[in-house]
Amino acid sequence: MPERNVLGDPLEPCSTDPMTGFQRDGRCSCHDGDRGRHELCAVMTDEFLAFGAERGNDLTTPRPQLEFPGLEPGDRWCVCVPRWVEALEAVRSRQVPETTVPPVVLSATNEAVLETVPLETLKRHAYE
Repeated sequence: MPERNVLGDPLEPCSTDPMTGFQRDGRCSCHDGDRGRHELCAVMTDEFLAFGAERGNDLTTPRPQLEFPGLEPGDRWCVCVPRWVEALEAVRSRQVPETTVPPVVLSATNEAVLETVPLETLKRHAYE
């Protein structure tokens, strides 16, 4: 059965340039081996990229051996749900600016994210 997005529709691709997804198929799909839960499609911001780097997850440096091109602001990427939540919590506690939480592409975000983040929260951070 095809995977669905948080709106209940068929899951749309997040990005093919750069190619994203745990299996580099462009989709934020669920996979048993994906402990990081790369299920949330987000549009990268300078602040989120810096936030991740400060926590040991440098998303800007290319890693060809992992088929990872390095990201820039504006790129769409399947991010780890826990990292997105961590950024949200840092914003809520006023440790970082609001733009640290990258906007969510709802149509390309897997419905599995709803187990962790309420739809209302995702909608408040939806990419326009």
